Amino acid sequence: MFESEFLTPARKSQTLYRRLVSQAAQIVCTSFPDAPYHGRNAISLADRITTDVLPDVAASSEQVAATLRTVVSNSVVVSHPNTAAHLHCPPLLAALAAEVVISALNQSMDSFDQAPIATVIEQKLIRWLCAESGLPASADGTFTTGGSQSNYMALLLARDAYLQQHWNWSSQKAGLPPEARRLRIFCSDVAHFTVEKSASQLGLGSDAVVRVAVDARFRMNPASLRDSLEATQAARLLPMAIVATAGTTDFGSVDPLPELASLARAAGAWLHVDAAYGGALLFSTHHRHKLKGIEAADSVGIDFHKLFWQPIPCSAFLLRDAQHFGSMKLYADYLNPELHQDEGIPNLVTTSLLTSRRFDALKLWISFQTLGRAKLSAMIDRTAELAGHAARTIKITPQLELLCEPQLSTVVFRYVPTQRSSHPGQINASIRQRLFDRGLAVIGHTRVDSRQALKFTCMNPTVTENQMDQLIGAIVDEGAKIESAANLARKNLGRKKLGRKNLNRNNLGA
Repeated sequence: MFESEFLTPARKSQTLYRRLVSQAAQIVCTSFPDAPYHGRNAISLADRITTDVLPDVAASSEQVAATLRTVVSNSVVVSHPNTAAHLHCPPLLAALAAEVVISALNQSMDSFDQAPIATVIEQKLIRWLCAESGLPASADGTFTTGGSQSNYMALLLARDAYLQQHWNWSSQKAGLPPEARRLRIFCSDVAHFTVEKSASQLGLGSDAVVRVAVDARFRMNPASLRDSLEATQAARLLPMAIVATAGTTDFGSVDPLPELASLARAAGAWLHVDAAYGGALLFSTHHRHKLKGIEAADSVGIDFHKLFWQPIPCSAFLLRDAQHFGSMKLYADYLNPELHQDEGIPNLVTTSLLTSRRFDALKLWISFQTLGRAKLSAMIDRTAELAGHAARTIKITPQLELLCEPQLSTVVFRYVPTQRSSHPGQINASIRQRLFDRGLAVIGHTRVDSRQALKFTCMNPTVTENQMDQLIGAIVDEGAKIESAANLARKNLGRKKLGRKNLNRNNLGA
């Protein structure tokens, strides 16, 4: 009765599966927008989804196809040259093909009997990544949903290691001891917000996070970190972890890893390297040296749905000493009984925060096989070249100001109004929003030293210099239009005030 709803070895089932997958691909290709975004707001989008969530009777294939076409045509096109807002990449075709296999097999990575060969592939890939990062043979890791989860895992294991080492305390069994309120985590002023988020979720509180000053290139200042560590210890507080960033979200800046590693060792603190963005530099011919010192980390997070061009999610958490996973290990008789460990059966739930988990390692493996190291390196380097070109163009454009030399593939800048009376923050915010609302471009925004700024995140190695120049030109043109409209409004307002003043004089004269 229900056989036609599932993929099975039966010919009828496989014929229907091929047809549905082919139709879905056809809808994506025929409905794929030719602009970054159509510009519709949330209210108008809601009006376009009118079908019942669960109809009493199944919708026709035409109705289902119409819904899919609506979704495709009303989405942001991450591969468009004018889409450059976030660390949000266009996915590789090889990875998209692998996703078809991943979804069809639907392996869950928590136990070996659910994902046997998937477990083997993930383990091989994780151990290879550990070696590429310079971590020792004792290292291990797990795939995660992203840098946020990787940062959380790092601080969870850092906390548990500190409690065990200094107080012989298991938070897994006894919760947090009173002394835990003295634990401190150090990161730079521009580190990811999930450091505070993780601290609050781990029972340490966001006040446990100490933000450290950065240098002119937005890298953590080792001297400032040393001062913060000394001040913390003088206040009888306890340095638990240092979070170094290899590729900050806004600036792509890489903290001085060797110096931070030395300070972490001296303080007895765990060193986590958040390389969600910059981890790709491990495979760059020209920029790998920027990650020198990553091999000293106690843990590393790398996102592959950034500069490895994987569909979301695809990330990894790497751990220098696999024994630290023991603090989060639990056994369930139905899933991963202790007997399995004695028999050497690998159940990956013991190294993950998640139970059910996708076989995301496959798409990365297939992408690596399809590209090869040389092409992957060239693609990563190309994004940095594109950011460099954008920065040079911005510097020679009178209406724009570059706020930081690009260090990876992000470019932060702002439009500078020609009129002193103009409000630069409002104009920069308006430029971004108006380009988005009109479907012309999707660019980023942030604040630098309390100033509203614009941002390119160059994730697409297929973009040309000419296309980047055209995007910069569109920003300048939009800024000029906003200024012109504001000036006209001010003149009209001035005329109205003058008219009222003359009217009042005439009335007084009468």
